Amino acid sequence: MVTAGKWGSIFVILALIITLLKQIIGFIGFLTTIIKVGIILVFVALFLGVGLLVLKSWKSSKRKED
Repeated sequence: MVTAGKWGSIFVILALIITLLKQIIGFIGFLTTIIKVGIILVFVALFLGVGLLVLKSWKSSKRKED
């Protein structure tokens, strides 16, 4: 009875550790996905900003020619 109790508690602790590790790995995957999406959004905003600046300078140089 005592041996079964010891082994049972060891198996329960191992199962809890494995479950915790699975949750941590999933959380890290979630965080990296959020970081990747954030980086993509920053680059899109950067390209849009540069495009708007180029368009604005192009329009102002056209006005100066006229």
